[in-house]
Amino acid sequence: MTTLLIRNATCVATFDDARTEWHDASVFVHGHRIEAIGPAAHLPQTADEVIDARGHLVVPGLVNTHHHMYQSLTRAIPAVQDAELFSWLRGLYPIWAGLTPEMVYVSTQLAMAELLLAGCTTSSDHLYVYPNGVRLDDSIDAAREIGMRFVAARGSMSVGASQGGLPPDRMVGREDAILKDTQRLIETHHDAAHGAMVNVAVAPCSPFSVSRDLMRESAMLARSFKGQGVRLHTHLAENDHDIAYSREKFNCTPTEYAQDLGWLGHDVWHAHCVKLDAPGIALFAKTKTGVAHCPCSNMRLASGIAPIRRMLDAGVPVGLGVDGSASNDGAHMVNEARQALLLARVGRSLEPFGCDHGPSEMTARDALAIATRGGAEVLGRADIGHLAPGMCADLALFDLNTVAFAGGAVHDPVASLLLCASPQAAYTVVNGRVVVRQGQLATVDLGPLVERHNRLARQLALDAR
Repeated sequence: MTTLLIRNATCVATFDDARTEWHDASVFVHGHRIEAIGPAAHLPQTADEVIDARGHLVVPGLVNTHHHMYQSLTRAIPAVQDAELFSWLRGLYPIWAGLTPEMVYVSTQLAMAELLLAGCTTSSDHLYVYPNGVRLDDSIDAAREIGMRFVAARGSMSVGASQGGLPPDRMVGREDAILKDTQRLIETHHDAAHGAMVNVAVAPCSPFSVSRDLMRESAMLARSFKGQGVRLHTHLAENDHDIAYSREKFNCTPTEYAQDLGWLGHDVWHAHCVKLDAPGIALFAKTKTGVAHCPCSNMRLASGIAPIRRMLDAGVPVGLGVDGSASNDGAHMVNEARQALLLARVGRSLEPFGCDHGPSEMTARDALAIATRGGAEVLGRADIGHLAPGMCADLALFDLNTVAFAGGAVHDPVASLLLCASPQAAYTVVNGRVVVRQGQLATVDLGPLVERHNRLARQLALDAR
């Protein structure tokens, strides 16, 4: 096994239980694990690879808990730039019907490149459309090549418009085939070991696109792999239309719907939960059901402001998600954390009784904790999310000697990461491997990837006309 030394960092923010922050410190990595963190003089001075981290902030690799990577092909589509969730989906379904395996592979790598360049080391991806021979294996192959730790969520849609669902009938699949393919993916790709680079999750798309039976059987399938850490994921309580659909179709709230179908528990995480009410928050906290908070997407689609501080105070596990590029138009986890920070503060001020905590409603370190160890908890990973001996060597380094940090990093390098800037990472390390070096992707050639991605994006849109 090789060794890596990150030497003489200005600050190493571990986000461990004590939120320890080391100054003038080093991190020593052996294989895929961190072996030691502490004052630079007390750690080894040499290694197989040495990164001079003077003038840099080191943080745990950021963890993205919700994404639709194929949607990077349909960013800024004019027809849906000003749409809310349901009309946004109806406008994009006909375009996504033209997806090919090549498009999924290339868009996954493009999305992962964007994440890695901003210091994200682990990402989930919720792929729920499978036209024209598309398979989740296309995404998994892309992740392995580019070097990102990956939670591949096998999404699905089975209830089309003719049955009262939202997607067109041609976009849905047969439920027996969905379950069979999901089982195949788990048996083929899911790894439960420490440092696993690929996990598979079971992820029917949403209450408005799958049946009750598929939800129940999906939960049973995931839990049949006992002790393997196979998790469950879906969208829930995203906006007012989502709530109205649940009440009209199921005569209950989304949380009651999830509870009835076995979709609450420490092995479940739901995306958005913007409209989670007080009883829902209490039930999520009691069952340790996780939430993927997606502030940029929620703002872009005018879905609302999720009550994240109330969730955290109640004990709900909360991670951060960039969501699909077509509802965010970006995949920058530092920026997402900054938006979570700002939105939490303004959100409480808009409530009927005003702001309880003022600007301290969420601090910069709170938001970074959600983006790191919060995301790890939501994804069921005890081996990532903070920096400590024995943890996976997933780290991001940011150069403090840049214009964006000027006048901020000298006072508080950790808070300045969110308060002053949305920077790119100087280095990103995944499982002990340097995948971004001096701000450049080290695993794939980014120029040809962007060119190929743009060509496919144009083709996809033209074919749908």
